[in-house]
Amino acid sequence: MIARPHHDGSPLYVSDSAPALGATITVRLRVPRSCSPDYVGLRWIHDGEGQHTPATLVAQNEHEAWWEAPLHIRNPLAKYRWLLSGGALGYGWFNGTGWHDHDVSDADDFRISTSAEAPEWAKRSVVYQIFPDRFASSGREYPLPDWTIPRKWHEVPEPRTPQTGQFYYGGDLYGVAERLDHINAIGADTLYFTPIFPSRSAHRYDARTYDVVDPLLGGDEALIHLTQTAHEHGLRVIGDLTLNHCGVGHEWFERAVADPSSPEREFFFFTDSSPWGYETWANARTLPKFDLTNDSLVQRLVTGESSVLRKWMQEPYNLAGWRIDAANVAGRSRHIDVTHEIARATRSVMVAEREDALLIAENTQDASSDLLGDGWHGTMNYSAFTRPVWGWLRRDDHIMGMGPEVPAINGRQFVATLTDFMAKTPWRSWTASWNYLGCHDSARIRSVVGSAQRQWAGLGLLIGLPGTPMIFAGDEFGLEGDCDDLARSTIPWTDESLWDKENLRVYTTLLNLRKSSDALSNGGLRWVHVGDDLLIWLRESQSERLLIAVARRETDAVTLDAAGWGLAGSELLFSSDSTDAQADAHATRVSFTHPGTKMWRLS
Repeated sequence: MIARPHHDGSPLYVSDSAPALGATITVRLRVPRSCSPDYVGLRWIHDGEGQHTPATLVAQNEHEAWWEAPLHIRNPLAKYRWLLSGGALGYGWFNGTGWHDHDVSDADDFRISTSAEAPEWAKRSVVYQIFPDRFASSGREYPLPDWTIPRKWHEVPEPRTPQTGQFYYGGDLYGVAERLDHINAIGADTLYFTPIFPSRSAHRYDARTYDVVDPLLGGDEALIHLTQTAHEHGLRVIGDLTLNHCGVGHEWFERAVADPSSPEREFFFFTDSSPWGYETWANARTLPKFDLTNDSLVQRLVTGESSVLRKWMQEPYNLAGWRIDAANVAGRSRHIDVTHEIARATRSVMVAEREDALLIAENTQDASSDLLGDGWHGTMNYSAFTRPVWGWLRRDDHIMGMGPEVPAINGRQFVATLTDFMAKTPWRSWTASWNYLGCHDSARIRSVVGSAQRQWAGLGLLIGLPGTPMIFAGDEFGLEGDCDDLARSTIPWTDESLWDKENLRVYTTLLNLRKSSDALSNGGLRWVHVGDDLLIWLRESQSERLLIAVARRETDAVTLDAAGWGLAGSELLFSSDSTDAQADAHATRVSFTHPGTKMWRLS
């Protein structure tokens, strides 16, 4: 696969990924010498009209040639693709999905936005997700509301019963603050919490108010203590806010029900067409849906001087950003679609509060149309990453998780899925998005793939492919759970016999490597080999080149062209199979005796 033209949105190929409107930037195309085109040009769009600029050959050696062309940024979202003619390829186009020997539509053109990028710190970030009730307890005791069903820390949740959401284990924010050394050690630097506002459930997506931190978590003072302590450890803290709905017990909804003439009545969709008398998220009676066309509601949530969004980013709470729950449906209802307006307003307010704020949207579907640069910085990348990873690495017998059945796929189908989604998303939006192997809403990755070795293969994909890696707390210990309820089991801090210590070592090694590597945070992506069971690719930045291989089972050896691809002098950085480290010393012959990950630094 490497013997093809290549372009992506990384700095090797694009001189400025967030140019000013009216600027001219340089874009580059890498072409194997075996292709030897007679002509290379750039086709770009200006006010809906196609424009064409010849490219210039600027460098070449016996293996490859580099072409570049100026790209004039005339619209807020620039779209372009490459034209090649003559030579071994003949006539065709190179766009986000690769080489095509026929005319193609604009749908998969490369895209560059003039809006500001995600903050610089996010590019090297490793995110650690915490479900507060189940992570760590400080031992403090709090008055229990009537909805709670207390459980012992070691007890396993009972999955998918009417009482599941009410199980209370006693994790709090003070307990998290006591475990920050562990989070530092494994290589994470950003904490993301599921909601921390009072509710009537352990997951807290049914908020009763946004004015205070849940007293069960230690209240406002616990959040202040946590963010201060986190900053001392070099960690940022991201909150979780639902703009799509609140809880049926929320003070705004209770006023709306009690008084039809109240301002809050207009915050929701009251309708006779619903069995509950109001629209909800996912037909859940306890989650009434917001009407985000209401200016007063948007002011309270987002834009007002004392909005929810602003308050918790300000002193003394100091959240570094927000993950927006159910963002793909927020602002969308039948003929209404104000999602883009809400995303832009949210981003504007957050950046006004702190210039380096990060805004991530949950989207379990195709998020590409919501990631064009001026709204959400990125998404939790379920459809475009988690689902295909599960499909490629899943156990042969079954898989449980969020959404419909995940089909078993081969390596070619995996790469085709990623390529299709990446083509429709600006590079910088993709790299800001959070890739994850599992989260609080899904099965644990160990249960999905069935073994530690396949989990290490998944981790190789997570840290080795473009995007920000997000770890669900407990995955580093090899915890299991084949549905979201069981995945929310508590962390066994005091019983190390329940830890998979080799798994912890692999996580610590690879996550710290991801954080320190320029190629893994800023590098482009070139596929080298795509087989049913083995994937090999390059990550290349201006200062570093890495070769990464991931296998889902034992594989035959693949021999690579050491001279042609610059593999001579390679240094083995990591192998999940220590028994074959000597054979892996040079990245010219890649094979696996079992599933896992290998990585080399190239000269």
